[in-house]
Amino acid sequence: MARPTDAHTPGCACPVTADPDGDGVAASSRRTFLQRATALGAGAAVLPAAAAAPVYADDDPYARTTTAREPRGTWRPDPDDPRFTVVVMPDTQYMFDQDRIHPAPVAASFRWVLDPRGRAGGNDENIVFLAHLGDVTNNGLAEEYAAATEVFDLLDRAGASYGVLAGNHDVGDDDQRGDTPYLDTFSVARAKQRPSHHASSPDGYNTAHIFRAGGREWLLLALDWRLSESGFAWANAVIADNPTLPVIVTTHEIVGSYDDGTAGLSEYGQQLWDGLIKGNDQIFLTLNGHYWPPGSTVLKNDAGHDVYLHITNYQDRYYGGAGMIRSYRFDLDRGRIDVATFSPWIRELAAAEELNALAAQELELTSAVDRFSMEIDFDARFAGFAPVPARGARPARRMLLPGTLAYWRFDEGRAGTDVTAGTVVKDQTGNGNDLELRTVPGTPAHALVRTDDHHPDQPGHASLVFAGQGNPVSGSYLRTVDKAPVNRETFAHGYTFEVFFKVPADWDGGRNGWSAMLSRAGTAAAAGKNGPTATAEEPVLNLGLSSSIELQWNAYPLNQDGATTAWSHLLQKEQWWHVAVVNDGRTSKLYVDGCEEGRNPTSRAVGLTALGLPFLLGGYQWADAVSQVFHGTIGDVRISGRALTPDQFMNA
Repeated sequence: MARPTDAHTPGCACPVTADPDGDGVAASSRRTFLQRATALGAGAAVLPAAAAAPVYADDDPYARTTTAREPRGTWRPDPDDPRFTVVVMPDTQYMFDQDRIHPAPVAASFRWVLDPRGRAGGNDENIVFLAHLGDVTNNGLAEEYAAATEVFDLLDRAGASYGVLAGNHDVGDDDQRGDTPYLDTFSVARAKQRPSHHASSPDGYNTAHIFRAGGREWLLLALDWRLSESGFAWANAVIADNPTLPVIVTTHEIVGSYDDGTAGLSEYGQQLWDGLIKGNDQIFLTLNGHYWPPGSTVLKNDAGHDVYLHITNYQDRYYGGAGMIRSYRFDLDRGRIDVATFSPWIRELAAAEELNALAAQELELTSAVDRFSMEIDFDARFAGFAPVPARGARPARRMLLPGTLAYWRFDEGRAGTDVTAGTVVKDQTGNGNDLELRTVPGTPAHALVRTDDHHPDQPGHASLVFAGQGNPVSGSYLRTVDKAPVNRETFAHGYTFEVFFKVPADWDGGRNGWSAMLSRAGTAAAAGKNGPTATAEEPVLNLGLSSSIELQWNAYPLNQDGATTAWSHLLQKEQWWHVAVVNDGRTSKLYVDGCEEGRNPTSRAVGLTALGLPFLLGGYQWADAVSQVFHGTIGDVRISGRALTPDQFMNA
């Protein structure tokens, strides 16, 4: 772990700086700056509000800054979108360093955060929080904060949610140090104006923020460079008072990096781990600056769960880091956090064609430690303190929408028992479309077994496990009774077929491919279908799986001489799926988990050919003989005589 020493604070991984009180160039520059401040008034170098803002030539893009007022109250992220971004800004100390005051890069980053829809080169990131990781200034001087506070005013005027904390270049000692220019600038009163502010420690150096994103609340702690005993107690108490919230910890120092991009706890970081992080399962991510280069590690907490610890700092790079930020793009649907690192200021220079050769190298950082993705099952990771309640079973009567012709569920009988000869599965509509058992001769025992496994959004909390195959054919399946009304149904005005299903890990394309969850007896030849897309031996209707686990809907409409076919993308094993095929009397569409697939036919398709023969659940016939039995699990099945919308599907 690289930790070069620093003249300002022992143990800080920062370049050795000149002595501002000595006789060198830095001291001369500092004296010149203070003399300029004194000329403005005795209080100018003491109170941030009184210090003068630097003046730059308007035609110098590398000195230009802006604090143009943003409209008040423009911070409006979507709190329920499952995709949202937390932006991290590490050490900005070289932007606010004695008379080397250059806020332009930081201001550009703040404009990007406040302008996520592209007016200033940003994009629609749904940014919900900005976390500064400390070392706002290089020397903790009031005149440095005078420039910094003017830029942070951009965030305040927009009503943004952000956190800021003190680093070792901002303060000394621990959080019981008392008043400082840092605290004068980032006071408790100022923190309370932010919409995310939840609490501040009595000393004022630690803040807790709660923001809503992805339909839930998140807690972020912005902790001082060095927590005192009371600071540790305060942080633990805040977490304890919010026992169901996921927690992100931000502070200046926790881990430092190794040359290979990994990271390890510093001496103080070990204290944080032992005194705060490892015992609080809610903490899943920590972010710190201080050291460089960037790096990360994953540690197991006391609950045995992963905690991601990241260091991000770019002050060693061109232009003191150029206001570089890191975006953590959460996607709760995908179970990922995508991380990117870039400089909005350099993006602005590039757009204005004012980019020099060194800046061009810093536009965006794409190494493995700067651009990467984290895969997190958020529900599973947070289950220990905020379990997602399982959706309860819904009574059959609630599934009987107008136009429902048949509805089968399998919650009668004990899980683990076989479905035996003579078993009848009742049609919940009362229309008489009951199912009866059929077994291929020579099939081994336990070919059809009840289970309480089910799709999480399935109305009935039970399913059937089919242990079938083809080549050679074996297994048990269900079929509608001979007098079932649905056998004769032609669906001339539209239809919706729905099935919940899952295929196991041992599913094999050669043995189990081209099988059916639901099919209809009777061949295309028997129905007189002989067009170019007709296959004489195949059944007139099939909802099944290819050898690559693609869903296939293959059916013979009343108005066509051949088959109409829809396909899904490739599906994964050991995952529950809901499939729906919808026809509005004109065209058919295939949906997977409520999402319309792209390989749907556009030809006009009216109704479905019927020969008065049964529907098969789990069975598939070729040339009127069962040639394949499904291998997998099937849950609730519903057939409607009209087109349903996705919000009416059983998984809605």
